[in-house]
Amino acid sequence: MILRLLLLFTLVPFIELVLLLKLSEWHGWPTTILLVLVTGVLGTVLARLQGFQVWYKIQNELSQGRPPTDALVEGMLILFAGALLITPGILTDLFGFLLLWPAFRSLLARMLKIQLAGKIGLRAGQGFAFQQFNSSSGTPYPEQAPQTQPDPRRGGEVIDVEFTRKTSHTPPGQSRDSAN
Repeated sequence: MILRLLLLFTLVPFIELVLLLKLSEWHGWPTTILLVLVTGVLGTVLARLQGFQVWYKIQNELSQGRPPTDALVEGMLILFAGALLITPGILTDLFGFLLLWPAFRSLLARMLKIQLAGKIGLRAGQGFAFQQFNSSSGTPYPEQAPQTQPDPRRGGEVIDVEFTRKTSHTPPGQSRDSAN
């Protein structure tokens, strides 16, 4: 994982720099700088507009009593697209604009949901159960017995308590009567 992040944060900026230098050789510095600025502004405007559309979709699904899972994934992808588009570069801009294209975004969202569904299993009545994977083979570890707490609503012992907060502080070693 650390190696992947190291490659991501070193190799991608290096490739972006080489592409920007080549573009400036072919078309000149003013055109290259203008391209970076225009894609940043255009990407910000498009991400904002699509972000508002997803926001309304989330509100609509919540008002109908449905969990907005698809809309939340799309919102995350739009946020990521906006971050890519304000980053100077050609590859990041291309991928950012691809993420703003609804057909590509919905395809990627489905792929992410399938991948997450393999790692997070939903067991009836028990909520989410995270499944651990063997890093060398990619296969899941054998399932362990779920560890659950006794549910007080199902006949467990319930202790009902009331308390009163004391506002005066009594120093240690003194009784309340001697402190007043």
